[in-house]
Amino acid sequence: MNVKAQAVTKYFDHHKAVSSASLELEPGTIHGLLGSNGAGKTTFLKLMAGIYRPEAGQILYDGQSVYENTQIKEQIIFMPDIPYFFNYSNLIEMAGFYKASYPHFSSTRFNQLVKLMQLNKKQRFNRMSKGMKRQAAFILSLSCYPDVLLLDEPFDGLDPVIRHTVKNLLIQDVSNHQMSILVSSHNLREMEDFCDSISIMHEGRMLITRELDTLKREHSKVQVAFETLPPESFYRELKALDRKIKGRVVTCITAGSDMEIEEVITRYNPLMYDILPLTLEEIFTYEMGGHGYAIENIIVE
Repeated sequence: MNVKAQAVTKYFDHHKAVSSASLELEPGTIHGLLGSNGAGKTTFLKLMAGIYRPEAGQILYDGQSVYENTQIKEQIIFMPDIPYFFNYSNLIEMAGFYKASYPHFSSTRFNQLVKLMQLNKKQRFNRMSKGMKRQAAFILSLSCYPDVLLLDEPFDGLDPVIRHTVKNLLIQDVSNHQMSILVSSHNLREMEDFCDSISIMHEGRMLITRELDTLKREHSKVQVAFETLPPESFYRELKALDRKIKGRVVTCITAGSDMEIEEVITRYNPLMYDILPLTLEEIFTYEMGGHGYAIENIIVE
């Protein structure tokens, strides 16, 4: 299923929570939605799920608007940061509701996942821990075989073993059933290993949308040791976007290919140098710092 958000805007009173945000999800991919607190990520996910109606722009699933479209919503699962269950219900009762709401719900898979997660189907949700409720939400969601899965801080509260199991299940469904995932998370290290592409939101706007591998190739971190510190021309030729000098060692974030970077560095007779790939945390920190976010040191050691 092809999913497009086209210049979507959402207001709450006079506050613009999402501003002309656009995004396209390809089938069989995992897209990470990153941003500071209050950036508009949860609002954007609810727009994508058809929970909110945008003031401008549109959300299209295979060319159809998602808002108040029951047929499209049968193929979408939105998992909020706090999973919702009916009062005093248990997993069996919620499974009955999901089975009535989602035509692709599989009782066989439901029972397999319950066994895998080792949950008690008859235990009331009000007696479950935060992590157990999160596992239950994943069991119900994945039993529906959705075409699109929208996740808001989905791994919060899961222990490392269950976290690994859930991520493997998600990756299998993306690969085997061409499911698309849009996931919002503050855990950048986890997103770096999990996502094919990412977007960074700030103040309701999409700052960047890129394939993760491409984004990493566009910027590098360079560490160079000199006998004498270089002149300003070095940083201009290197296309240094940021720098940090400690003694005679210069650390820069740069744009350009490794070959271009190496050519510039060698002209200034370094004692030694190293060209390192940026982590997602460093990319996020640099981009947020470049848009006025209060970050003092954007080079993460």
